[in-house]
Amino acid sequence: MKIMNFKDKILYYPLFILFLLCITSFLVSCGPLKPKKVDLRKIPGNAKEKRLKNIREGKGFTAMGAVKGRLGGGTGTFDFATSNEMWRATLNLLDFTPLDNVDYSGGIIVTDWFKEKDNQDAIKITVRFLSNEIRADGIKVIIHKKICNEVGNCKIIVVKSTLGQEIKLAILRNAAILKENEREKNPDYVPSGKVNN
Repeated sequence: MKIMNFKDKILYYPLFILFLLCITSFLVSCGPLKPKKVDLRKIPGNAKEKRLKNIREGKGFTAMGAVKGRLGGGTGTFDFATSNEMWRATLNLLDFTPLDNVDYSGGIIVTDWFKEKDNQDAIKITVRFLSNEIRADGIKVIIHKKICNEVGNCKIIVVKSTLGQEIKLAILRNAAILKENEREKNPDYVPSGKVNN
């Protein structure tokens, strides 16, 4: 739309400017666009101390982190990292087998099918983390067995034996040892999942 005469220009441009000002004021008043107030006395000046503070508080960058926070995904979710003792103990224990799925944020480790001898049935170990604290109810170990006949038909069953319990206890024991070693090395050590105030 082209405005040709001077009278229409005088009426059109002030309305356009008023419209832009209204849109701008509406966007500025929105909560997500407002900057957060920060107390500079509480932020360490040293870059290394800033990193340690962010690690202790569980801050980090994830692509979907902002969406999770807005949708209320922060409650009941656990972000596992290599600093988590249970996670490290599990990876140390399962280092003899190939891993099929390792999901830090989902809290699950699944091994590939493996067997020690050719005449044995293949097994798969699944470790689910229900908490990032070292507790017996914070971890679940499931073992599947693949039973194949001569024709090649295979069936997968869940193994109900003490092997899963033994793996769970070994993970908990190793995690406790790792946690104790970290405390001895670093007196300011903060266990995973805890924040110092």
